[in-house]
Amino acid sequence: MQAVLLEEFQEPLEVQDVERPEPEPGGAVAEVVGCGVCRSDWHCWQGDWDWFGYRPDPPHVLGHEPTGRIVSVGEDVETVEEGQEVAIPFNFACGTCDMCRNGRENICENHVGLGFMNEAPGAFAEEVHIPNADINAVPLPDSIDAEAAAGCGCRFMTSFHAMAHRAPVSAGDDVVIHGCGGIGLSAIHIADALGANVIGVDLMDDKLEKAEELGAVATVNATEVDDAAAEVHDITNGGADVSADALGIATTCRNAVNSLKKGGTHVQIGLTTAEEEGMVSLPTDEFVAKEIEFKGSLGLQPSRYSEMLDMIDSGKLDPTTLVEKKVDIHGVPDELAAMSDYNTLGIPVCNDFSS
Repeated sequence: MQAVLLEEFQEPLEVQDVERPEPEPGGAVAEVVGCGVCRSDWHCWQGDWDWFGYRPDPPHVLGHEPTGRIVSVGEDVETVEEGQEVAIPFNFACGTCDMCRNGRENICENHVGLGFMNEAPGAFAEEVHIPNADINAVPLPDSIDAEAAAGCGCRFMTSFHAMAHRAPVSAGDDVVIHGCGGIGLSAIHIADALGANVIGVDLMDDKLEKAEELGAVATVNATEVDDAAAEVHDITNGGADVSADALGIATTCRNAVNSLKKGGTHVQIGLTTAEEEGMVSLPTDEFVAKEIEFKGSLGLQPSRYSEMLDMIDSGKLDPTTLVEKKVDIHGVPDELAAMSDYNTLGIPVCNDFSS
């Protein structure tokens, strides 16, 4: 089958022929219907995140935002059936550890990252394997087809968990999102649907215009002001209730924290780059004096996908509004290369794997 193969970090990616996966006893294989092209794939291609355990040994298939149609199941699978259309979280869980048993499968003690770890070849391919399929394959309701759901992969579902669960955002909250890439725009759309007054901060006007289309009540172009956090304080009349860094660089993280009012909550969604290597200095004394909370957010529990899917089904959320471009599998390397210059808008999706 065809797949986008990482053969050497930072070297051009190519579509190559690889072996089709076979289901493990507890696993399933899905034909990939759609797979988002994400900056996290770019980080993996660059060789980042070894400090996070997300650095596979080449050759390795990339891709971590798939939806699919089940084509085969292992002998121990009980609930997943051939022909089902499913959402596939990137944060594969075991289903048996203490975290999983307590509803926190997204931070499973035996976590395996789809497309980021040797144990889970990715989904820029005609087919992908889903381990522990009864946990990690989330059936889609009949009203949401798999291609339409491709926009609710990592960026969208991670933002849903961040806004709905980790913050959590309440009606009337002032929420500021620093970084309006795919994950930031998703967070803006979701926070708006939850009833917040959302502010988007970025360096590019086209991304800020998209933020307004998705519900932002105000935007800040950080290249046009001396202090982006101070602008947020002015807009909100004292600071935001909730902030999020959706990019993962030191500047956006600090600006997001500094945007908060007393008693505010920061949610860190973006992972850092090779420059920070996971470490960002923060105004610790401000956390104490203002009783600011700092929370991390990773993925979304498969057991809580129904909350997001219900909001999509009712029309309150629409991940398709984030999809700016559809490409075939041969276009994926170019989409990832464009991310080196932050030259993408919204969520590109690969929806043709046989060309």
